[in-house]
Amino acid sequence: SPNCWQHRGSTLGCHKPPLSQCRLTIHTPHFITLECPAPYLPDTCCPVEAARPAPPASPLFNTPDLTKLKLKIQIKARKRIWKHKGTGKRNDSAEYPLVLTTQPWRKFQAGFCELVTVLVRRCQYSIIYDEYLMDTLISLLTGLSDSQVRAFRHTSTLAAMKLMTSLVRVALGVSLHKDNNQRQYEAERSKGPSRRATDKLEALLEKRRELQEQQEEIENMMNAIFKGVFVHRYRDLVPEIRAICIEEMGNWMQSYSASFLTDSYLKYIGWTLHDKQREVRFKCLKALQGLYRSQEMAARMELFTSRFKGRMVSMVLDKEPDVGVEAIKLLTLILRNMEEMLTDEDCEAVYPVVYASNRALAAAAGEFLYKKQFDLDWEAGKEKGRRGGSRDFFRLLLSFFIESELHEHAAYLVDSLWDCAAPLLKDWDGLTHLLLEESPEEGWGDQQENALIEILVSSMRQATEGKPPVGRGPGKKVLSARERKAQEDDREKLTQYLIPLLPQLLAKFSADAEKVALLLAAPRYFNLSLYSSGRLEKYLEQLLAQLREVVEKHTGQEVLEAAARALYVLCNPEFTFYSRVDLARSRLVDTLADKFQQEVSELLQASYLDEDEVYSMAATLKRISILHNAHDLTPWQLYEPCSRLLQQAVDTGEVPKQVVIPTMTCLHFGILWELARVSGTVSKELLALKRKVASFCSLCQSCLSDVDSRVQEQAFVLLSDLLLVFSPQLAQGEREVLELLVYRPEVALQSQLAGFLMDHVFNHAELVDSGEDSEGKIERLHQRRNLLAGFCKLIIYNVLELSAASDVFKHYAKFYKDYGDIIKETLSRARQIDRDEWARTLLLSLQQLLTELLLQQGPEAVYGKAFLEIRDLARRFSVFFGLHQLHNRQALVALHKAGIKFAFQEPEPSGSELGPLNLPFLEVLSEFSPRLLRPDKKLLTGSPDISLSPVADSSERGDSSLPLSSRLETPMLTSTALKRGHQLGSPAQLQEEEGSESDFVQR
Repeated sequence: SPNCWQHRGSTLGCHKPPLSQCRLTIHTPHFITLECPAPYLPDTCCPVEAARPAPPASPLFNTPDLTKLKLKIQIKARKRIWKHKGTGKRNDSAEYPLVLTTQPWRKFQAGFCELVTVLVRRCQYSIIYDEYLMDTLISLLTGLSDSQVRAFRHTSTLAAMKLMTSLVRVALGVSLHKDNNQRQYEAERSKGPSRRATDKLEALLEKRRELQEQQEEIENMMNAIFKGVFVHRYRDLVPEIRAICIEEMGNWMQSYSASFLTDSYLKYIGWTLHDKQREVRFKCLKALQGLYRSQEMAARMELFTSRFKGRMVSMVLDKEPDVGVEAIKLLTLILRNMEEMLTDEDCEAVYPVVYASNRALAAAAGEFLYKKQFDLDWEAGKEKGRRGGSRDFFRLLLSFFIESELHEHAAYLVDSLWDCAAPLLKDWDGLTHLLLEESPEEGWGDQQENALIEILVSSMRQATEGKPPVGRGPGKKVLSARERKAQEDDREKLTQYLIPLLPQLLAKFSADAEKVALLLAAPRYFNLSLYSSGRLEKYLEQLLAQLREVVEKHTGQEVLEAAARALYVLCNPEFTFYSRVDLARSRLVDTLADKFQQEVSELLQASYLDEDEVYSMAATLKRISILHNAHDLTPWQLYEPCSRLLQQAVDTGEVPKQVVIPTMTCLHFGILWELARVSGTVSKELLALKRKVASFCSLCQSCLSDVDSRVQEQAFVLLSDLLLVFSPQLAQGEREVLELLVYRPEVALQSQLAGFLMDHVFNHAELVDSGEDSEGKIERLHQRRNLLAGFCKLIIYNVLELSAASDVFKHYAKFYKDYGDIIKETLSRARQIDRDEWARTLLLSLQQLLTELLLQQGPEAVYGKAFLEIRDLARRFSVFFGLHQLHNRQALVALHKAGIKFAFQEPEPSGSELGPLNLPFLEVLSEFSPRLLRPDKKLLTGSPDISLSPVADSSERGDSSLPLSSRLETPMLTSTALKRGHQLGSPAQLQEEEGSESDFVQR
């Protein structure tokens, strides 16, 4: 209102026309004209100022006639803003130029800010001091900044803050001129009387008075903007407005620190560090970074730092990663310019972040760690020479990595330090010499050697691949040509360093499986062509000899897999040395195969084997199975003896379990390698392979009933993988000739797989009562999740019928914490396959749960907690029907039809006085009812297909209904109900005739 503007403008001085004399004309709700009298008229100002001549016309305006200044504001707002005016509703608009993010509107916002800046810059020498233009503009912006309309408030606040920033620059210039004038005056006054120029002194004094007046006027303007706009808007409801205020205040402090870098202004930034919105906290940290970047400014912020340091340290763990990154950068600046302000406790709060999953956050923490722990010591170590400095750096790095006990994987630490310490981490020559030293000055322990080797391998991977470790992202997706060239150079460099030294390292640590497994990863990062181009074949022979020794000496899973991968990398036919590597591999496999053939013959013929013989055979089979994973061992004809061995284990149960597991693995990989070699033209080969698949699946099915849980889990995993490989997907595309190999599991096998899932994955008692430690529980949970994922993939890829998923879906709520993400994804994928069948499967899951509850606890169970859990599961299922109601309409109606008939199904014997036991199922079904469309609700309630008569009567009438079971005859309880001996009645009581719901689902 004009009165409000007049009141606010009165603080700027009396030399301006009061806005109460302005005339406001509202032509339309979108066009307003504000006409104000010209400045310096005798009847609008005090008599003294009325005598002053009017200022000359400014070239800023096109017309020299300044008797009237017409300010036309064209407001293009939505009509609903004016429609709701005075009704108590928020006059807010969802769209206006400052919130639109398209390219034209971003340019508009930049141009709008530039307009305010250019206006002040063009007027900074005369017009801004005319006590009219700036005062009127400030009054207008101050009034608009209090508007209830968000568009007005946001736009005026942005303009006011940019105006303030421009005025701060002008004030800084005036201050500098004033200081220069003062120095000139003092220099002239210090001259002797004969040399002193009186006229010059008077001119300097007059100039100083003029600059003083200008400075006071600018300070009055800035004070008016600060108190009229900033103080109210820095805590505005809109986060964008708050962010603008804080960002511009940071600019004021950096530009004119003499006036604004005080605690009275800094407190606003300190308070806003606690803001709930990411954008505002982000702007606060950016503003503080600009201040702490200067050592001179940082020295003046000691009180502020001590007051808000705790908050800045806590923001390292902000829920928004980009805010945490800026917080760590801010602490790094404080560490550089005010190191004494950060205590060890403050620094220890940043150190664990080097293992964070966010790449940018971890890199920022790595830079902080480097500056605090390694930087100075490395610089000092350079005086000792290259090796001395390298030793000091790695000593400190190992000390931090081991003593902190924060993480066991050095790859994350190396990735965090890579941006700031890459030259040190790429000192592979120094690293290998530290590992090969026989009597180092400071002996490395076993733990230090493990960590040092892991750092060596991690740095090689980082230099040659440039990808963050698994689980950390996002990494850089596309590398530039320069970065790719740098990677190739690093690969060439490390290959030259490590090709001669890798056999020596393997020989030194050959007895330590953990160290050997790490070192065997090195060839993956080599430029292997250097073996032939650099005439380094002798080192290749040494490496192959060490590989054979490792395979023959160790039996650990990790070290054997590392050896198999290293041998696979070297066995590339593109290399000229392939024949040498292939010969070494053949000799190794010959040795293992001969030993296995001899041992399997003894086992099949002997009635008893001692522990040493069992251990030897198990170790040989384990080595062969791991090599078989990466290499095709079909020419050695290992399938037949392995098959006889597994058959005897199934028939007699006398084969040791540690032999059975690698035997199954060998057979599995043998089948897969034969599939890879199939040409697709010889039907005889396809028939032979199909017989092998059927035989192996039958043996694994028998192993699912083994007493040893490890054998059961291995059989389940191998069956899941093999059924997926030989699923109907095998013959799709251009592979129609492989249709003969498609293997469809029988119903008994499907039921047995589901039963295994119930016993080993959804066994709540096993999860709770296991006496393992926390790490062991996590590992077991990971194994169970893999088992469940394997079963769910069989459903998604149409290996198992969709109804088999009921055994998984009914545990969605109970095991949501452990498997919720897997089951939810399976629910979504199954809905995409067949919506009707998916809905029937959901209904079947709920029916199974209710039937099981009634059998175990009786009719009174519907008043207990278990029944509420079933309703909660139905509520979770109903959420999946929320989107695309028209697509789910038919499935939802069919679900209600079948659910209602199930609820009124009478128990055996027919005509019992107990009535329908499943009647509480209507409460479960009510969770889906809100998803029905209104016409469908009317049709369901009035349909003659829904009656209270028994199912037999409805079938006699020929009513159509949804079958409660799916295409598979899945039992009403779980797939393990048959094993527990529950009698569910005849299948006729569980099945209902199929019908069409097209007459139900109508518009």
